[in-house]
Amino acid sequence: MTPLELFLVALAGLGAGAINSLVGSGTLITFPTLIAFGVPPVTATMSNAIGLVAGGVSGTWGYRRELRGQWHRLRWQIPASVSGALLGSWLLLHLPETVFESVVPVLLILALTLVVLQPKIQAWVLRRVGHDADRPLGPVRMGLLLLGTFAVGVYGGYFTAAQGILLMGVFGVLLTDHIQKQNAAKNLLSLLVNIVAALMYIFVAFDRIDWTVVVLIAAGSLVGGFLGSHYGRRLSPVMLRAVIVVVGLIGLFRLMTS
Repeated sequence: MTPLELFLVALAGLGAGAINSLVGSGTLITFPTLIAFGVPPVTATMSNAIGLVAGGVSGTWGYRRELRGQWHRLRWQIPASVSGALLGSWLLLHLPETVFESVVPVLLILALTLVVLQPKIQAWVLRRVGHDADRPLGPVRMGLLLLGTFAVGVYGGYFTAAQGILLMGVFGVLLTDHIQKQNAAKNLLSLLVNIVAALMYIFVAFDRIDWTVVVLIAAGSLVGGFLGSHYGRRLSPVMLRAVIVVVGLIGLFRLMTS
């Protein structure tokens, strides 16, 4: 790649890091950029996933305060995400990519619908379980939350793009705490899924990874993750929800027209 193309890859990494900390679909920026510059699709997928781990770290760190008070759930969700990511990574090695690509648009539409309806869903949940719904979940809601977390982990281990939107959709149905707290949990769980996928790629296909691309995306996404978390936490719930929906629709358009 030319110096200009290398700069644009790093710039795409910065934008992806920022969007991942807010929404979780930064891959939809970096992956098309790499393809446009002649990087083979499989190499682009693996190199991009490894590079974006850095942005996930800075984005999660930026939202660390919002993680407080959630560990009674996260201690169960973390194993669900990791185990799902392991299964998804295994599927990546055994199934054609078209299997998941065919259902990605449907999943995105469902997730975006859940994000838009989140206030009404939360109000319904509060009526059903009472206004102390933010206390540790009952067995039914916890079971559904873990199942949803595991399913998104499988998806993220196989096809990382937009897993954050799917997680926010799951949270919108089952949780009633502030959307910024949900976003913090989303960042942490998405990061863990990406780490598992990155380790699998390194382990099984080290020689197919473009390490120049990895370094550029890592550097850009590290800064982008910090900026996204710093400014994103200042957004109102309505504005953050609007950002999620807009970026999700753009990602949906790209997936359906690619």
